[in-house]
Amino acid sequence: MALLTDRKAKALKPTDAAIPHGGIVGLSLHPLKTVGHGQWKLRYVSPTTRKRRAIGLGSYPAVSIADATQRGLQIREMLNQGEDPLEQTKHTVSTKVQIPTFSEAARLLHAELVPSWRNKKHGNDWMNSLEMYAFTMVGDSLVSELKPSHFADVLRPIWLEKKETAARVKQRCHAVMAWAWAHDHVAGNPLDVVNKLLPVQKPVVQHQPAMPWKLAPSFWKESLVGYPRGETTRPLLMFLILTATRSGEVRAARWKEIDLAKKVWTIPANRMKAGIQHRVPLSEQSVTILEGQLGLHEELVFPSPMGSVPSDMILTSFLRREKTQSDTEGRTATAHGFRSSFRDWASENGYRKDLAERALAHAVESKVEAAYHRTDLLEERRVMMQVWADFLTPSILE
Repeated sequence: MALLTDRKAKALKPTDAAIPHGGIVGLSLHPLKTVGHGQWKLRYVSPTTRKRRAIGLGSYPAVSIADATQRGLQIREMLNQGEDPLEQTKHTVSTKVQIPTFSEAARLLHAELVPSWRNKKHGNDWMNSLEMYAFTMVGDSLVSELKPSHFADVLRPIWLEKKETAARVKQRCHAVMAWAWAHDHVAGNPLDVVNKLLPVQKPVVQHQPAMPWKLAPSFWKESLVGYPRGETTRPLLMFLILTATRSGEVRAARWKEIDLAKKVWTIPANRMKAGIQHRVPLSEQSVTILEGQLGLHEELVFPSPMGSVPSDMILTSFLRREKTQSDTEGRTATAHGFRSSFRDWASENGYRKDLAERALAHAVESKVEAAYHRTDLLEERRVMMQVWADFLTPSILE
């Protein structure tokens, strides 16, 4: 019988029969699911039990024909001496450290990690998520037996419907298998390629927690009015809410951008997210706030006590202290979320979508719509923003 060559091995198809090695009795290459890939197997009769058995010698091309030949010769030598290679393998494995199940490995790793976590709840959540989603399917399996397909089965039920949960479970399973790899229980981490067995997820859009628009006037009255001259936080937040602009745009606002006579704030393109100049019509309430800021700084409208642009945490910290209510359970409303509050108010009060979107400086997605509106609709937006301001502050700034 002719010896197996690389040319024949590389042409092996999933539908082909196994190809005999030709030089080692019982050794053959069995096809796998990919062309040119196969599994080496050596069949023999056990000299101790007289039963037919087969032992795997690795996969081609990772284990070359020359390597398989060498291993086959070693096994045949053991058989000639009356030794069963599989029995020898069992004995070798039994003398090593016992391989843990997935749940055992997870608990060992968890015990190592807990002392480094400040948040006790995180430690509980870490283990609870594995108990709920992973242990029921792979908890009793030895880590050495687990393959990417096993973890794909764990993640598939939540992969598309509960993306954030799936991401956390995957990350924690990855950590467990990385621990197993580090302790020589496995030869690699099956979570590294598990995505290849799962459908593509659509990106998760994480919206900022927003205060329901109907609550905004009471928040304004109870938490924002009556600040002393020179304070930064409250006038900054009030101006942000009135103009429905972004935190960074307001915090870095310059006097040179503002025309009090025309009641317009022109934000240059280099300070806008979309890179396009944005004109903001100023309501009477916005002008009143700006007039209260005159003389505090030559350049900045809302300077910090140190005379610099305020930190991006200044509004976040204030809203946390005030325990502002959002429309998302357990989350505090954010400064950016007031843009959503404005957008919801505009929609529920009958304002056109394009008008509200331009107030928020959102790009116009439709080319037809973009071509139709060749102006920024400043004066139409002025009317809308004044109504928004009057809704927030019916008589507060008088």
